[in-house]
Amino acid sequence: MTTHNDVLFEERGQIGLIQLNRPAALNSLNHGMVLAMQLHLEKWANADNIKAVVIRATEGRAFCAGGDLRAAYEAKKINHPGLYLFFRDEYQLNRYIFHFPKPYIALLDGITMGGGAGISLHGSHRVVTERMIFAMPETGIGFFPDVGGTYFLPRISGQLGFFFSIDRNKN
Repeated sequence: MTTHNDVLFEERGQIGLIQLNRPAALNSLNHGMVLAMQLHLEKWANADNIKAVVIRATEGRAFCAGGDLRAAYEAKKINHPGLYLFFRDEYQLNRYIFHFPKPYIALLDGITMGGGAGISLHGSHRVVTERMIFAMPETGIGFFPDVGGTYFLPRISGQLGFFFSIDRNKN
């Protein structure tokens, strides 16, 4: 098992395993995690011994609550250019997951919001537990959902994506 920042990578037989490992931060994504995931996915895409990738989170309350908003806020306060690089790289990772040439299986248990939706819903397979709580919170303040939300929300069966993207507090 290799560790890079707050995400663990392991090969178990023919499975490449990604494990989000920031339970205190609800497994929110930071730039290092995004870059490490991209690197490992590129490696596994070309590895003959890896037949599929599984992404999951360390046991806790969340699969992934999205991007690390605290880090983004601190970066914005000092106008750090890394903030823009994070979003660029996160969106590129989501695109790579969408086009990943092997099965990409997301195990969704607990809170799944924003960037957590991006690193799961763009994959080929999703397994959802009864504890999953889904949200695209940016829609509550009038923003369009990012990480490809305008693509995947209307494609959720039964038109459920419409209900995921409306603000229930407004009359």
